[in-house]
Amino acid sequence: MQHMKKMAKPKHILITGCATGIGRDALFSLHARGHRVVGTVRKSADLRSLQDAGLTVVLLDLDDDKVIAAGLKTALTHLDGRIDVLFNNAAYGQPGAVEDLSRAALMAQFNTNVIGTQQLTNQVIQIMRRQAAGRIVYNSSVLGLVALPYRGAYNASKFALEGLVDTLRLELHGTNIAISLIEPGPITSAFRANAMLQYKKHIFPEQSAHHSIYAAMEKRLTQSGPTAPFTLPAAAVTAKVIHVVESRRPKLRYFVTFPTYLLATLKWLLPTRCFDWVLRRISRSEQRV
Repeated sequence: MQHMKKMAKPKHILITGCATGIGRDALFSLHARGHRVVGTVRKSADLRSLQDAGLTVVLLDLDDDKVIAAGLKTALTHLDGRIDVLFNNAAYGQPGAVEDLSRAALMAQFNTNVIGTQQLTNQVIQIMRRQAAGRIVYNSSVLGLVALPYRGAYNASKFALEGLVDTLRLELHGTNIAISLIEPGPITSAFRANAMLQYKKHIFPEQSAHHSIYAAMEKRLTQSGPTAPFTLPAAAVTAKVIHVVESRRPKLRYFVTFPTYLLATLKWLLPTRCFDWVLRRISRSEQRV
């Protein structure tokens, strides 16, 4: 973990999705900087592992409103009833062609990435209103800005999340509650492994018109190491979170990785047909993995 300089005035911080990847890195790094941090995980094994490492962690599952409420209540006991910063990091990706996505697959994707995330946030907003201050940062994705093939459920969840966040920012103007979005491209994490589990659960390649594409997808999802150019470590996202936590005026949006900067720029510059060609080329390169 990086970013070891400690702060004179520690913040009370809640981070979701800390079992692996970005959430785990942010939890360790912010704790090392002297902040009072509570992380959340869904599984007891992950809870014990992080507690053994000296971190404060609670169980919280974004798919269950009762568990969200219970997890937040427990987290508040470790934070003296105060939350200065909420980092909404927990999410997963459901692979598959749009025409192969069942109602169950889409509902599960939105329950975690959008609905559960916002239910927790709404409860934290009430705490921040009583404090008359707070900062909320959402971990979105370059796929909240552009859509790539065979990621329809995840694309849609991040597009929806960004719509909620843009609206929330307008509605909270003047409350001293700041809202920020982080939009990473490829980051080293357990994202592909988790996506493979959801792929096996909801996608049936032998019944699909896309079965030949799925063979390449399965190979990519199970490949070890980075599969995309310009992949950065989780610390690249943590650096942006630290800026939100510690700067006097956090930014509204933070791009992370070269692909985010490039694709966001091309989306504005190119006609839609030309931009679609670029996205199809990216997808074809993945299918050769």
